[in-house]
Amino acid sequence: MPTGWTIESAKSESTISKDKKTENNSTVNGSKPEMPEMERLEMFIPEAPKRKIDNLIVPTIVRERIETALNRILYHDVLYYEWNLKKIDPQGRRVAINMYGPPGTGKTFCAEAIAHYLDKKIIKVNYAEIESKYVGETPKNITAAFRKASETNAVLFFDEADSILGKRLTNVTQSADYGVNVSRSVMLLELDKFDGVVIFATNLASNYDGAFVRRILAHIEFELPDETCLVKLWQYLLPEEVPCAEDINSEWLAQESLGLAGGDILNVVKLAASQAVTRKGNERLVMQPDIRNAIAQVKNAKEKIGSTVAENPATTTTVVTERVLTADELPPDLQEPFQKAVSN
Repeated sequence: MPTGWTIESAKSESTISKDKKTENNSTVNGSKPEMPEMERLEMFIPEAPKRKIDNLIVPTIVRERIETALNRILYHDVLYYEWNLKKIDPQGRRVAINMYGPPGTGKTFCAEAIAHYLDKKIIKVNYAEIESKYVGETPKNITAAFRKASETNAVLFFDEADSILGKRLTNVTQSADYGVNVSRSVMLLELDKFDGVVIFATNLASNYDGAFVRRILAHIEFELPDETCLVKLWQYLLPEEVPCAEDINSEWLAQESLGLAGGDILNVVKLAASQAVTRKGNERLVMQPDIRNAIAQVKNAKEKIGSTVAENPATTTTVVTERVLTADELPPDLQEPFQKAVSN
Protein backbone atom coordinates (compact mmCIF):
# COMPACT_ATOMS: atom_id res chain seq x y z
CA MET A 1 0.00 0.00 0.00
CA PRO A 2 1.50 3.38 -0.99
CA THR A 3 2.60 5.60 1.86
CA GLY A 4 0.03 8.25 2.68
CA TRP A 5 -2.88 6.44 1.04
CA THR A 6 -4.80 6.03 4.31
CA ILE A 7 -4.35 9.72 5.21
CA GLU A 8 -5.49 10.95 1.78
CA SER A 9 -8.45 8.59 1.82
CA ALA A 10 -9.43 9.77 5.27
CA LYS A 11 -9.23 13.39 4.09
CA SER A 12 -11.38 12.64 1.06
CA GLU A 13 -14.00 10.84 3.11
CA SER A 14 -13.99 13.66 5.66
CA THR A 15 -14.42 16.26 2.93
CA ILE A 16 -17.26 14.33 1.31
CA SER A 17 -18.94 13.86 4.66
CA LYS A 18 -18.62 17.58 5.41
CA ASP A 19 -20.02 18.52 2.02
CA LYS A 20 -22.98 16.21 2.47
CA LYS A 21 -23.62 17.59 5.94
CA THR A 22 -23.54 21.16 4.61
CA GLU A 23 -25.85 20.21 1.75
CA ASN A 24 -28.26 18.49 4.09
CA ASN A 25 -28.25 21.42 6.52
CA SER A 26 -29.00 23.81 3.68
CA THR A 27 -32.01 21.91 2.39
CA VAL A 28 -33.74 20.52 5.47
CA ASN A 29 -37.45 21.25 5.18
CA GLY A 30 -36.76 23.35 2.10
CA SER A 31 -34.84 25.97 4.07
CA LYS A 32 -31.33 27.32 3.86
CA PRO A 33 -28.94 29.00 6.31
CA GLU A 34 -30.36 32.29 7.55
CA MET A 35 -29.43 35.31 5.44
CA PRO A 36 -27.89 38.04 7.64
CA GLU A 37 -30.37 40.83 8.31
CA MET A 38 -28.11 43.54 6.89
CA GLU A 39 -27.60 41.54 3.73
CA ARG A 40 -31.35 41.15 3.35
CA LEU A 41 -31.89 44.90 3.75
CA GLU A 42 -29.26 45.59 1.11
CA MET A 43 -31.47 43.84 -1.44
CA PHE A 44 -33.58 47.00 -1.51
CA ILE A 45 -31.79 50.11 -2.68
CA PRO A 46 -33.36 53.58 -2.53
CA GLU A 47 -32.90 55.37 -5.86
CA ALA A 48 -33.23 59.01 -6.82
CA PRO A 49 -36.33 59.28 -9.06
CA LYS A 50 -35.60 60.37 -12.62
CA ARG A 51 -39.16 61.26 -13.67
CA LYS A 52 -41.05 64.45 -12.81
CA ILE A 53 -44.74 65.01 -12.33
CA ASP A 54 -44.69 67.83 -14.89
CA ASN A 55 -43.63 65.33 -17.57
CA LEU A 56 -46.40 62.85 -16.77
CA ILE A 57 -48.80 62.72 -19.72
CA VAL A 58 -52.15 61.19 -18.75
CA PRO A 59 -55.83 62.04 -19.30
CA THR A 60 -57.23 64.86 -17.14
CA ILE A 61 -59.29 62.52 -14.95
CA VAL A 62 -56.22 60.42 -14.14
CA ARG A 63 -54.19 63.50 -13.19
CA GLU A 64 -57.00 64.71 -10.94
CA ARG A 65 -57.08 61.38 -9.12
CA ILE A 66 -53.31 61.45 -8.65
CA GLU A 67 -53.50 64.99 -7.25
CA THR A 68 -56.28 63.97 -4.86
CA ALA A 69 -54.14 61.12 -3.50
CA LEU A 70 -51.20 63.50 -3.10
CA ASN A 71 -53.41 65.98 -1.24
CA ARG A 72 -53.87 63.31 1.43
CA ILE A 73 -50.10 63.51 2.00
CA LEU A 74 -49.55 67.24 1.55
CA TYR A 75 -52.45 68.28 3.80
CA HIS A 76 -52.08 65.58 6.43
CA ASP A 77 -52.04 67.95 9.42
CA VAL A 78 -55.11 69.85 8.30
CA LEU A 79 -57.04 66.69 7.53
CA TYR A 80 -56.10 64.79 10.67
CA TYR A 81 -55.75 67.50 13.31
CA GLU A 82 -57.93 70.43 12.20
CA TRP A 83 -60.58 68.32 10.51
CA ASN A 84 -60.12 65.46 13.00
CA LEU A 85 -59.88 62.54 10.58
CA LYS A 86 -57.73 60.90 13.24
CA LYS A 87 -61.01 60.17 15.04
CA ILE A 88 -61.91 57.62 12.37
CA ASP A 89 -58.33 56.72 11.36
CA PRO A 90 -56.14 56.92 14.50
CA GLN A 91 -52.87 55.94 12.80
CA GLY A 92 -53.35 57.83 9.57
CA ARG A 93 -49.78 57.88 8.37
CA ARG A 94 -49.80 55.23 5.67
CA VAL A 95 -50.81 56.26 2.18
CA ALA A 96 -51.27 53.37 -0.26
CA ILE A 97 -51.94 54.02 -3.94
CA ASN A 98 -52.77 51.40 -6.54
CA MET A 99 -52.28 52.13 -10.24
CA TYR A 100 -53.78 49.68 -12.70
CA GLY A 101 -54.32 49.49 -16.42
CA PRO A 102 -52.81 48.28 -19.69
CA PRO A 103 -49.01 48.01 -20.07
CA GLY A 104 -47.20 51.14 -21.17
CA THR A 105 -49.74 53.64 -19.83
CA GLY A 106 -47.34 55.38 -17.43
CA LYS A 107 -47.74 53.58 -14.10
CA THR A 108 -44.03 53.14 -13.36
CA PHE A 109 -43.33 56.65 -14.66
CA CYS A 110 -45.99 57.98 -12.29
CA ALA A 111 -44.54 56.15 -9.28
CA GLU A 112 -41.17 57.81 -9.86
CA ALA A 113 -42.83 61.17 -10.48
CA ILE A 114 -44.71 60.96 -7.18
CA ALA A 115 -41.48 60.18 -5.31
CA HIS A 116 -39.78 63.13 -7.00
CA TYR A 117 -42.74 65.41 -6.17
CA LEU A 118 -42.54 64.37 -2.51
CA ASP A 119 -38.76 64.87 -2.52
CA LYS A 120 -38.18 61.24 -1.55
CA LYS A 121 -36.14 58.39 -2.96
CA ILE A 122 -37.92 55.33 -4.32
CA ILE A 123 -37.39 51.64 -3.63
CA LYS A 124 -38.58 49.55 -6.56
CA VAL A 125 -39.58 45.98 -5.79
CA ASN A 126 -40.89 43.29 -8.09
CA TYR A 127 -41.99 39.80 -7.15
CA ALA A 128 -38.90 38.15 -8.62
CA GLU A 129 -36.74 40.03 -6.09
CA ILE A 130 -38.65 38.95 -3.00
CA GLU A 131 -39.92 35.50 -4.00
CA SER A 132 -37.82 32.62 -2.70
CA LYS A 133 -37.96 28.86 -3.15
CA TYR A 134 -36.93 28.48 0.50
CA VAL A 135 -39.61 28.18 3.17
CA GLY A 136 -40.01 31.38 5.19
CA GLU A 137 -37.70 33.54 3.07
CA THR A 138 -40.30 35.43 1.03
CA PRO A 139 -42.14 36.83 4.09
CA LYS A 140 -38.81 37.98 5.54
CA ASN A 141 -37.95 39.72 2.28
CA ILE A 142 -41.30 41.50 2.34
CA THR A 143 -40.64 42.63 5.89
CA ALA A 144 -37.15 43.82 4.92
CA ALA A 145 -38.52 45.91 2.04
CA PHE A 146 -40.92 47.74 4.34
CA ARG A 147 -38.25 48.19 6.99
CA LYS A 148 -35.78 49.65 4.49
CA ALA A 149 -38.43 52.07 3.23
CA SER A 150 -39.17 53.16 6.80
CA GLU A 151 -35.50 53.63 7.68
CA THR A 152 -34.74 55.65 4.55
CA ASN A 153 -38.09 57.51 4.32
CA ALA A 154 -38.40 56.27 0.75
CA VAL A 155 -41.48 55.63 -1.34
CA LEU A 156 -41.98 51.86 -1.60
CA PHE A 157 -43.05 50.77 -5.08
CA PHE A 158 -44.24 47.24 -5.86
CA ASP A 159 -44.38 46.53 -9.59
CA GLU A 160 -46.39 43.55 -10.89
CA ALA A 161 -48.26 43.83 -7.61
CA ASP A 162 -50.87 41.21 -8.51
CA SER A 163 -48.20 38.58 -7.79
CA ILE A 164 -47.86 39.94 -4.25
CA LEU A 165 -51.42 41.05 -3.49
CA GLY A 166 -53.15 38.15 -5.21
CA LYS A 167 -56.01 36.09 -3.85
CA ARG A 168 -55.10 33.60 -1.18
CA LEU A 169 -55.52 29.89 -1.86
CA THR A 170 -58.13 27.61 -0.32
CA ASN A 171 -56.94 24.25 -1.63
CA VAL A 172 -53.57 24.13 0.08
CA THR A 173 -52.02 20.81 -0.90
CA GLN A 174 -48.30 21.53 -0.80
CA SER A 175 -45.78 23.69 1.04
CA ALA A 176 -45.59 26.17 -1.86
CA ASP A 177 -49.33 26.92 -1.49
CA TYR A 178 -48.90 27.33 2.24
CA GLY A 179 -45.99 29.68 1.62
CA VAL A 180 -48.08 31.83 -0.71
CA ASN A 181 -50.74 32.30 1.97
CA VAL A 182 -48.16 33.08 4.64
CA SER A 183 -46.46 35.65 2.41
CA ARG A 184 -49.72 37.43 1.68
CA SER A 185 -50.73 37.44 5.32
CA VAL A 186 -47.36 38.96 6.26
CA MET A 187 -47.89 41.52 3.51
CA LEU A 188 -51.18 42.51 5.15
CA LEU A 189 -49.46 42.93 8.50
CA GLU A 190 -46.64 45.03 7.10
CA LEU A 191 -49.07 47.21 5.18
CA ASP A 192 -51.14 47.80 8.30
CA LYS A 193 -48.21 49.05 10.37
CA PHE A 194 -46.38 51.00 7.63
CA ASP A 195 -46.23 54.77 8.15
CA GLY A 196 -45.00 55.82 4.72
CA VAL A 197 -46.05 55.97 1.09
CA VAL A 198 -46.47 52.68 -0.77
CA ILE A 199 -47.45 52.42 -4.43
CA PHE A 200 -48.62 49.33 -6.28
CA ALA A 201 -48.82 48.88 -10.05
CA THR A 202 -50.40 46.08 -12.01
CA ASN A 203 -51.84 45.09 -15.37
CA LEU A 204 -54.08 42.51 -13.66
CA ALA A 205 -55.95 44.29 -10.88
CA SER A 206 -58.75 41.71 -10.97
CA ASN A 207 -56.36 39.26 -9.30
CA TYR A 208 -56.15 41.32 -6.09
CA ASP A 209 -57.36 39.89 -2.80
CA GLY A 210 -60.18 41.97 -1.35
CA ALA A 211 -58.28 42.34 1.92
CA PHE A 212 -55.66 44.44 0.11
CA VAL A 213 -58.21 46.44 -1.86
CA ARG A 214 -59.71 47.76 1.37
CA ARG A 215 -56.34 48.82 2.71
CA ILE A 216 -55.44 50.96 -0.30
CA LEU A 217 -56.59 54.58 -0.28
CA ALA A 218 -56.68 55.36 -4.00
CA HIS A 219 -57.17 53.02 -6.93
CA ILE A 220 -56.28 54.92 -10.09
CA GLU A 221 -57.02 53.44 -13.50
CA PHE A 222 -54.51 54.30 -16.20
CA GLU A 223 -56.41 54.23 -19.46
CA LEU A 224 -55.08 54.28 -22.98
CA PRO A 225 -54.33 57.88 -23.97
CA ASP A 226 -56.93 59.89 -25.84
CA GLU A 227 -56.04 61.94 -28.91
CA THR A 228 -55.07 65.00 -26.88
CA CYS A 229 -52.69 62.90 -24.78
CA LEU A 230 -51.29 61.23 -27.88
CA VAL A 231 -50.34 64.61 -29.34
CA LYS A 232 -48.43 65.44 -26.15
CA LEU A 233 -46.84 61.98 -26.01
CA TRP A 234 -45.51 62.32 -29.55
CA GLN A 235 -44.14 65.77 -28.75
CA TYR A 236 -42.39 64.33 -25.69
CA LEU A 237 -41.19 61.01 -27.13
CA LEU A 238 -40.06 62.11 -30.59
CA PRO A 239 -36.82 64.09 -30.09
CA GLU A 240 -36.43 67.26 -32.13
CA GLU A 241 -33.10 65.96 -33.38
CA VAL A 242 -34.75 63.10 -35.27
CA PRO A 243 -35.09 64.28 -38.92
CA CYS A 244 -38.66 63.83 -40.14
CA ALA A 245 -40.45 64.44 -43.42
CA GLU A 246 -42.47 67.64 -43.65
CA ASP A 247 -45.80 65.79 -43.65
CA ILE A 248 -45.15 64.31 -40.21
CA ASN A 249 -46.59 66.32 -37.33
CA SER A 250 -47.99 65.57 -33.87
CA GLU A 251 -51.63 65.67 -34.99
CA TRP A 252 -51.06 63.19 -37.83
CA LEU A 253 -49.03 60.95 -35.54
CA ALA A 254 -51.81 61.00 -32.93
CA GLN A 255 -54.41 59.96 -35.50
CA GLU A 256 -52.23 57.11 -36.75
CA SER A 257 -51.51 55.79 -33.24
CA LEU A 258 -54.99 55.69 -31.72
CA GLY A 259 -55.21 52.69 -29.40
CA LEU A 260 -51.53 52.71 -28.49
CA ALA A 261 -50.02 53.48 -25.08
CA GLY A 262 -47.01 55.63 -24.32
CA GLY A 263 -44.75 52.60 -24.09
CA ASP A 264 -45.96 51.50 -27.52
CA ILE A 265 -45.18 54.89 -29.00
CA LEU A 266 -41.67 54.74 -27.60
CA ASN A 267 -41.16 51.48 -29.52
CA VAL A 268 -42.67 52.99 -32.68
CA VAL A 269 -40.19 55.88 -32.53
CA LYS A 270 -37.24 53.53 -32.16
CA LEU A 271 -38.43 51.19 -34.91
CA ALA A 272 -39.18 53.98 -37.38
CA ALA A 273 -35.86 55.71 -36.68
CA SER A 274 -33.99 52.42 -37.08
CA GLN A 275 -35.60 51.92 -40.48
CA ALA A 276 -34.82 55.45 -41.65
CA VAL A 277 -31.22 55.62 -40.45
CA THR A 278 -29.97 53.19 -43.13
CA ARG A 279 -30.93 55.48 -46.00
CA LYS A 280 -28.56 57.93 -47.65
CA GLY A 281 -28.57 61.65 -48.37
CA ASN A 282 -31.86 63.56 -48.38
CA GLU A 283 -33.81 60.35 -47.79
CA ARG A 284 -32.16 59.73 -44.43
CA LEU A 285 -35.17 60.88 -42.44
CA VAL A 286 -38.27 59.38 -40.88
CA MET A 287 -41.14 59.22 -43.35
CA GLN A 288 -44.82 58.35 -43.04
CA PRO A 289 -44.31 54.76 -44.29
CA ASP A 290 -41.70 54.26 -41.56
CA ILE A 291 -44.20 55.33 -38.91
CA ARG A 292 -47.02 53.25 -40.39
CA ASN A 293 -44.83 50.15 -40.64
CA ALA A 294 -43.68 50.53 -37.06
CA ILE A 295 -47.23 51.06 -35.78
CA ALA A 296 -48.43 48.00 -37.69
CA GLN A 297 -45.66 45.91 -36.16
CA VAL A 298 -46.45 47.08 -32.62
CA LYS A 299 -50.20 46.56 -33.04
CA ASN A 300 -49.69 43.14 -34.54
CA ALA A 301 -47.54 42.11 -31.57
CA LYS A 302 -50.16 43.36 -29.09
CA GLU A 303 -52.85 41.32 -30.82
CA LYS A 304 -51.00 38.08 -31.47
CA ILE A 305 -48.29 37.73 -28.83
CA GLY A 306 -49.07 36.93 -25.23
CA SER A 307 -52.46 36.16 -23.72
CA THR A 308 -55.04 37.81 -21.54
CA VAL A 309 -56.67 36.41 -18.43
CA ALA A 310 -59.85 35.78 -20.41
CA GLU A 311 -57.90 33.64 -22.87
CA ASN A 312 -56.32 31.58 -20.14
CA PRO A 313 -58.97 30.31 -17.71
CA ALA A 314 -56.33 28.24 -15.92
CA THR A 315 -55.11 31.42 -14.22
CA THR A 316 -58.38 31.74 -12.29
CA THR A 317 -57.87 31.06 -8.60
CA THR A 318 -60.36 30.00 -5.94
CA VAL A 319 -60.41 32.57 -3.15
CA VAL A 320 -60.96 32.60 0.58
CA THR A 321 -62.71 35.12 2.73
CA GLU A 322 -60.46 37.67 4.42
CA ARG A 323 -58.47 36.03 7.20
CA VAL A 324 -54.97 36.69 8.47
CA LEU A 325 -53.14 33.58 9.60
CA THR A 326 -52.73 33.13 13.34
CA ALA A 327 -49.31 32.98 14.96
CA ASP A 328 -49.57 29.22 15.44
CA GLU A 329 -49.96 28.74 11.70
CA LEU A 330 -46.76 30.58 10.87
CA PRO A 331 -43.26 29.06 10.79
CA PRO A 332 -41.58 29.28 14.24
CA ASP A 333 -39.13 32.02 13.18
CA LEU A 334 -42.02 34.27 12.09
CA GLN A 335 -44.26 33.81 15.12
CA GLU A 336 -42.55 36.44 17.30
CA PRO A 337 -42.55 39.19 14.61
CA PHE A 338 -46.18 38.27 13.89
CA GLN A 339 -47.16 38.74 17.54
CA LYS A 340 -45.32 42.07 17.71
CA ALA A 341 -47.07 43.29 14.58
CA VAL A 342 -50.48 42.41 16.01
CA SER A 343 -49.72 44.05 19.36
CA ASN A 344 -48.69 47.25 17.58
